[in-house]
Formats: sequence, structure tokens, C-alpha cells
Amino acid sequence: MKKFVTLVLALTLAFALTACGGNNKELELTIFAAASMQEALTEIGENYRKDHLNITLTFNFDSSGTLKTQIEEGSVCDVFISAGQKQMDQLAEENFLLEGSRFDLLENKVALAVPEGNPADIGSYDDLKSALEAGTVLLAMGNSDVPVGQYTQKIFDHWGLEEDGLAASGCLTYGSNVKEVTAQIAEGVVDCGIIYGTDAFSAGLTVVDTATEEMCGQVIYPAAVLAGSGHSDEAQAFLDYVRSPSGAAVLENMGFSPLR
Repeated sequence: MKKFVTLVLALTLAFALTACGGNNKELELTIFAAASMQEALTEIGENYRKDHLNITLTFNFDSSGTLKTQIEEGSVCDVFISAGQKQMDQLAEENFLLEGSRFDLLENKVALAVPEGNPADIGSYDDLKSALEAGTVLLAMGNSDVPVGQYTQKIFDHWGLEEDGLAASGCLTYGSNVKEVTAQIAEGVVDCGIIYGTDAFSAGLTVVDTATEEMCGQVIYPAAVLAGSGHSDEAQAFLDYVRSPSGAAVLENMGFSPLR
């Protein structure tokens, strides 16, 4: 009889544990986000996990153009946060976004940053324009498929400068995402670089000027749940947390301006 009671208790415990596990099933959310959000989203993700132990967050940080291409080619993705509207617009046109989930999350600034000591004595965007025209500066910028590179191209257009000519004269170097551009500045292999204010903050770089809206427009980051997500409710819940007061506080500490 004692063995029978022990067996019944063991089976009851096993059933309870199975039931408990079923209510807390582990699931994975895959977040594709612009490289400039790496530090902020990593911290937000760590905070989110404290109250959502059954959810694993897997981040993929890269240029928005690269991430868009990966999504188009079938990569698993639940949430996309882009550093530019162009990439999100293209995915919307191709029906990759969950209807009604898209919103503008935050604003960033296009910053002119210099290496330690500012050896080329670049103190403003006006200084950069003059140096580019004279061919006396080496500027790091993002590739043409990278939002920060696209904002830089708008600055060139505003100034009436031809990018091809600047590149041919040896005034430009490129990075495949904003982190690569930031690294070139930090390592002192260029005289200056155009990056986001948040990346300059994270890397401890000196910002000598910030581009105006007239020069390159606003830098707005849109976010959305992907139509193909197998966890759309959980994906939306994560985005809701990112723009909640808790998430916004982290974004602000990193130099972003959350949009409410």
C-alpha cells in the first residue's frame, strides 16, 4: 500500500510539473534592429526578461538595409526596428509587415564626430564642407544602403557636393553599418565621421556638430511586427514594452528621443 501511495504521489507531481511547464512554455522572439540600437535594446531586453522568464530574445543588429534584405530572403524575424523609413516602407510595400503594428519609435541625430584630440581641427559641419572642397580631410561614412550613409548623402546634396568626386579624390572611407564607421573614428584612422549621436555617446567620442533638419531631414526609427511572425502577440507586447516608460528611460539615457 505504501508503494502504491508513493507511486500515486510521484505521478501527481509529474502531472503538476508537466501542466506548469505547459503554461510557461519557452518561446523565442527574434528581433532585427539597426546597429545603432545595440546597446539600448540589449539593456531593454535584459530588463524585459526579468518579468518574462519564458521568453528568449535573440537580437540581430546590422545596417537596416542588410536586415531588410535578410527578411526579404526569408530569415526568421518577429520584430524589425529600422534606422530609416525607406527600408520599412519597402517591406510594407512587399506585405512583410503585420497590418496595424507599425509605428514611429524614436528620433536620433546625425552627428559629426572626431577622434581623440581632433587632429584635423574639424569643429563644425561648415569646417567639414570647406575641408572636403579643399580635399584635405578623410571622412568616414556609411555605405549607400545604410541609413546613416543615406543621411550623409543628403548632406552632400544640401551642400552641392558630388559623392563620386569626393570618393575619387580620396576624401571618403565607408562602413557597412554605423558601428564600423564609429570604429574608424575611435581608432583614429580618419579625421572625422558622420554617425548617430547615440553611437558617439556609446563610444565616448566627441561630437563637434549636429546636422539640422534642413540638411538631412529627421532621423526617425520605425518599428513593426512581421506578418510572418509565429508569435505576433508576444512580439507586439515586446514593442509595447520598448516604448513604455521603462523602455523609454533606457532610450533616453542612451541619447535617443522616444516618440510618444
